[in-house]
Amino acid sequence: MTYFANVYRGRRVLVTGHTGFKGSWLVLWLKHLGAEVAGFSVDVPSSPSNFDLLNLGRQMNHHVGDIRDQVRLAQVIDEFRPEMVFHLAAQALVRESYADPVTTFETNIMGMVNLLECVRTRPWIKVAVLISSDKAYRNVEWCWGYRETDTLGGHDPYSGSKSCADLVAHSYFHSFLRHTPTRVAITRAGNVIGGGDWADDRIVPDCIRAWSQGGTVTVRSPQATRPWQHVLEPLSGYLWLGTRLWQQSDELNGEAFNFGPDAHVTQTVADLLGAMAVRWPGVQWQVPEGCEQGGHEAMLLKLSCDKALFHLNWRAVLQFPETVAFTVDWYRTWHEGQQDLYTYTVDQIERYCQAAQARDVPWIQS
Repeated sequence: MTYFANVYRGRRVLVTGHTGFKGSWLVLWLKHLGAEVAGFSVDVPSSPSNFDLLNLGRQMNHHVGDIRDQVRLAQVIDEFRPEMVFHLAAQALVRESYADPVTTFETNIMGMVNLLECVRTRPWIKVAVLISSDKAYRNVEWCWGYRETDTLGGHDPYSGSKSCADLVAHSYFHSFLRHTPTRVAITRAGNVIGGGDWADDRIVPDCIRAWSQGGTVTVRSPQATRPWQHVLEPLSGYLWLGTRLWQQSDELNGEAFNFGPDAHVTQTVADLLGAMAVRWPGVQWQVPEGCEQGGHEAMLLKLSCDKALFHLNWRAVLQFPETVAFTVDWYRTWHEGQQDLYTYTVDQIERYCQAAQARDVPWIQS
């Protein structure tokens, strides 16, 4: 099979935030597609981490640096000379944004400024895909999905920082990049799950940490509703969007795109826990008194992906039970330690691609 029109084979691609959950999966997929990959990240964000478990540091150009340091970022870019950039570097946790709002705003806003300042002065960078979040939208908890033209904003520092970063990207495109050889697009996705996520205060990693030690996980918001999707779903959107930008699809230049599952995939945290428990028997969870209202986070949030369907013919591949199975089976493979995790993770990418082929998505061609 040919993936993404074979655009990434032999291509030099820079991924910022490559040591994180989504970033490490993106690096692995790009390597699997034949790309030469460099990464720029301030640290490995957790222990364990997907980046370390897959030993990705030895399979790519691994650069340590703070996205707030424009001089260091420019040095790495000039050394590697990427043809394409995927910008994922961010402070990505809502609760952490309350604990340290200054770092959150600095990282997410000035990180976007620094990346785009480097991009705009280097016309040999042909494509920049800027990864934002569904939480960039001003969430009024309505029952339909947010569209790319809806109001940006946020009640918490994380959401506010991501909406500001989106505005920075919009401004840079129209002020500096619109009539240059570089093509740019923004992506918004959220509530991504999958093997290798070890972040604090996320429901799946919290479950795995507790369950792998025979413990009980504490659940803050069992009735919070989210459009759960496997990490490979938005990554397929990012890669397909990058492909189309490389192919000089001018109607996509400067646009924003949501990537998420079908509306019926939206499930509560309790639904997710029940589905996970089927594949990890004997597990338990509890809801502390007074935590049922969701704490810092919104109770209802979903996206409209009609624009991605119309312009990219992109749609999610997996159904909710498949998403849960991919996720829990990865963690059980890690927990049981009886199979090489790198090989297993690559196999999950291949199985996802096979499912995409069976469902006739456009980024796979026989």
